[in-house]
Amino acid sequence: MAPFAGYDMPLYYPTGSIEEHLICRRSVGLFDIDHMGQIEVSGPGADAFLSGLVSARILDMREGDTRYSLLLDDKGLVLDDLFIYRLPERWWIVVNASNRESDFAWMCAQAPKGVSVDDRSDDTYMIAVQGPRAIELLDAVAEKTGGKGAVSSLQRFTAGDIFVGGTKALFGRTGYTGEDGGELFFPADSALEVWELLLSEGGKRDIETAPIGLAARDSLRFEAGMPLHGHEIGPSINPIDAGFKWACDFSKVFVGKAALEAIVAAGPRRRLVTLDVTGGVPREGCEVLSPEGASVGRCVDGMYCPSVKKYAANAFVTSELSGIGTALAVSIRDKPRDAVVVKRPLYVPAYRR
Repeated sequence: MAPFAGYDMPLYYPTGSIEEHLICRRSVGLFDIDHMGQIEVSGPGADAFLSGLVSARILDMREGDTRYSLLLDDKGLVLDDLFIYRLPERWWIVVNASNRESDFAWMCAQAPKGVSVDDRSDDTYMIAVQGPRAIELLDAVAEKTGGKGAVSSLQRFTAGDIFVGGTKALFGRTGYTGEDGGELFFPADSALEVWELLLSEGGKRDIETAPIGLAARDSLRFEAGMPLHGHEIGPSINPIDAGFKWACDFSKVFVGKAALEAIVAAGPRRRLVTLDVTGGVPREGCEVLSPEGASVGRCVDGMYCPSVKKYAANAFVTSELSGIGTALAVSIRDKPRDAVVVKRPLYVPAYRR
């Protein structure tokens, strides 16, 4: 166990983090992610308010659609990244645990009269069910409660209500691992019942199902090219440098737009790259060096990647050295180790195949 955003979180279970990573890649992993926050926005004017607050286009979303977006400040720096759900007469927004209070305060401060912003985190539990057999497992559980086909009929990046055992849940076909599956939102007092039901149903149906800790969650998302706030994105990073221009709709007005337009016009001075590293384990803070030994950037994350069996780092480097195939080095314990810029992501997510 380890402290994370005010919670005690399981880094790994007795299975071990590498095997947990591989279980999620080959079958089903369960993630207790109740540390994530959920904010509900509703009322007259909620659509226009939220559209102006977040970077992505959202007014074209239909009920049941979900979409990734960024929350920026006036300078175009990333306050948080979000998943936004359009539900009947309300918006459901999933925020990072460490930013729950600040995101809620930011939204409340910006909200016009008549728009309600409510923190639903304490009453809501969140479990992720991820892996190539996750939908098979969820369909089996839904079938048991009379909802046959309720999960598999939902397309990726959509959401709907299902029953897990006797518990009604909002299911979003989304995730943070690169695999198929989804995320469940339901009343917090049903957490243990839902968790144990999913594990037991997996065992009964010969679907390998295991709990997955924070360490494997990190390596899974890293391989799939998904950012972690405070590393690839954060309050000192803009989405252009980080490669998230695609999450910004420049055809509308949103907080931070003018600052981003200036960065695009001038051209970013640095870019986020993935480095294949030889001869050592890269970590956050390691310096990135040019072939001549000059400092050209810094790693924001690094680890062993079990699916692709290599050590890799994400780093911000000067733009002219960000091209795929560029030879660089990473300083690990004051020794330069060979590194090369490689194509991101290392593991292609299921939704892109």
